[in-house]
Amino acid sequence: MMFKRIFLVAVVLTGLVAIVPAQEKTIVNDAKAAKMLLGKHKLSLQWISWDYFGIARVTNKGGLYYLKGEQKGRGNTDFVRVDGVITEIDAKQFTFDGTVITQVSHNNGGKPCERKGTLNFRITGTRKYWRMQQIDSPCEAIADYVDIFFQ
Repeated sequence: MMFKRIFLVAVVLTGLVAIVPAQEKTIVNDAKAAKMLLGKHKLSLQWISWDYFGIARVTNKGGLYYLKGEQKGRGNTDFVRVDGVITEIDAKQFTFDGTVITQVSHNNGGKPCERKGTLNFRITGTRKYWRMQQIDSPCEAIADYVDIFFQ
């Protein structure tokens, strides 16, 4: 009977560990950049539109920064979605652990294309946005410019 209880407790604890984020807090190396990231931003994928932006939101829950957003095409099923955790923030870039999914009618046969894992967004030159650095599509030989604009 005691073995069953120990086994049950171990199973429950293992399940709880699986739902806790891998990182407890975002590493903030630049407070000004972290403040700039918080809030609502325009989001774009060049294949969808430079005129009609989507929305990305960065929130801070207990010291862990979350990024979630979407841009949808008009009159079609095209979209880009970002969803995950910002693991580190520096003055000119941030590291994101999550998923970026793109779907564009004339790319990848119109099927969704997913990037999952660690991705980097960086400000270069005088640009007023962070651009995802992993621009090469894993689904075909094209470049995807996923941009998150300053507020």
